[in-house]
Amino acid sequence: MFRKPGEKLSALAIAAALALWACGKPSAPPVDAAEDIPGWRMAPQGDLPGFFACLRKEGVTLVAAHRGGPADGYPENAIETFAHTLSLAPAIIETDVAETADGVLYLMHDDRLERTTTGEGATARLDWDEIRDLHLEDPAGAKTQFTPPRFDAALAWAEGRAILEIDIKPSASYAHVIKTIVNQNAADRVILIAPSLGAARKLNRLAPDAMISIPIDSISELNRAVAEDIPMGRIIAFSRDADAAPRLLGALREQGAITAFATLEGADSTDREMAFSGEGGRYAVIAAAGADIIATDRPVAAAAALDKAGRGAKAGKCGISKD
Repeated sequence: MFRKPGEKLSALAIAAALALWACGKPSAPPVDAAEDIPGWRMAPQGDLPGFFACLRKEGVTLVAAHRGGPADGYPENAIETFAHTLSLAPAIIETDVAETADGVLYLMHDDRLERTTTGEGATARLDWDEIRDLHLEDPAGAKTQFTPPRFDAALAWAEGRAILEIDIKPSASYAHVIKTIVNQNAADRVILIAPSLGAARKLNRLAPDAMISIPIDSISELNRAVAEDIPMGRIIAFSRDADAAPRLLGALREQGAITAFATLEGADSTDREMAFSGEGGRYAVIAAAGADIIATDRPVAAAAALDKAGRGAKAGKCGISKD
């Protein structure tokens, strides 16, 4: 699927790139060049909780790129988009995993194809052969040259490059996703997203050493999470409550949890506020309140704001590097 280092592009790929250039439009790199894009690398080296403990000690807040950080010419949930995001900013890559009717795990958020691809229909009712050659569309609905990637291909690409935060969609089997992660020796470089404490319990049974992201928006929800058998050091507590953020994030840190705050989605989201104002100060305020991770639709802008505030990631620290 990918071009090996030193291997030349095919004549077809070169012709396609030249055609796009001739039209005067910037083109994203070809699919098989995703491995070759230089950028930031997140390599926790076998100890993901230790990675986050190191970042906390260094006073670093990382961004998590929602759906991989889609942008003009780069669709959500595409390996090429992940590479593009990391070429611009140090980030965790959040992505979605769905399952086809014939049991293939691949990256897809919606339960239908129309919004993000050139195809049609319910994703869970189609076989992989009906999905694999579709083209993904960028946030503006423009067709790209990229196709839906298999989950195992994304895990293979991410090794030594990225931490994947995985949202398992209803069409996908938890057991199948965990088995694929284990088969790829990727359990120490992924975060599993649980939409509820019940889901967290199930994921913990299937993957007892994995880090799990759990929604916690109040002290009472924190108390319920503490009562679970999941060690707090393996929990990433995910909050959206801006008013409760400072007090809640402080309490979570005291319990040993990694703290994540979402600034994405919604008409009144912090992301929209910052995009409208052209400023990034709110990201720094959230980081200063105790957020270890900021989940955002604007990873590049948020990372720049954190760097300006002295809370950005630095190459050479905690397993983070830059090509």
